[in-house]
Amino acid sequence: MASCVPGEPDDLVQALTAAGIRDERLLEAVRTTPRAAFVPAGEPAAAYLDVPVAIGQGQVTTQPSLSALMIEGLDLRGSEHVLEVGTGLGFQTALLARLAADVVSIEIRPDIARQAHMNLARQGVRNVELRVGDGSGGVPDRAPYDAVLVSAAFPEVPEPLIAQTVPRGRLVQPIGPGGQEEVVCFERTASGLARLRVLTGACFVRLQGRYGFPPDEAEPP
Repeated sequence: MASCVPGEPDDLVQALTAAGIRDERLLEAVRTTPRAAFVPAGEPAAAYLDVPVAIGQGQVTTQPSLSALMIEGLDLRGSEHVLEVGTGLGFQTALLARLAADVVSIEIRPDIARQAHMNLARQGVRNVELRVGDGSGGVPDRAPYDAVLVSAAFPEVPEPLIAQTVPRGRLVQPIGPGGQEEVVCFERTASGLARLRVLTGACFVRLQGRYGFPPDEAEPP
């Protein structure tokens, strides 16, 4: 029977390659992870386009090429213990799970986290521990992490996330007020974080929480 979902994972692989992604393990992860299983039921036409998708509660998924740039910045080799701040519906989480040993992912919105849990379970992704809570403080009881990926914006990296990253570990976060950011790749050093490079410019929702924006300031005016 022909698929009712327009497009195929290879369409995303081509888009990522055009965006400059060169990590073959990452491209294969995209090829073997059906994004159609991680978008809302009413959005199948967008699944294999390189576009963000609205998921409710004022949130959107990260554009696949942008997500891939951030993941590539972590320089994962397969043995890492990874922290993801902002699970969304789980597509990025599933990619991280294919590229690392295990992933701890924290999502502040319970309904979105519940859907991500179901999506990941349906795809047989078993090496993810999904938490509901304030990701700006990380997940200290599972620290330290070899790599940290933050999918929301704040003008600086929250101190708990720095403290939970191992020496020489990578951290990628959008730096800015929300709405127009530089996505920056850092490396943990003995004195804190060293800024390695800017991966790209992008627009992200604000990081909400104790070490981010207060709830009433979670979105820019």
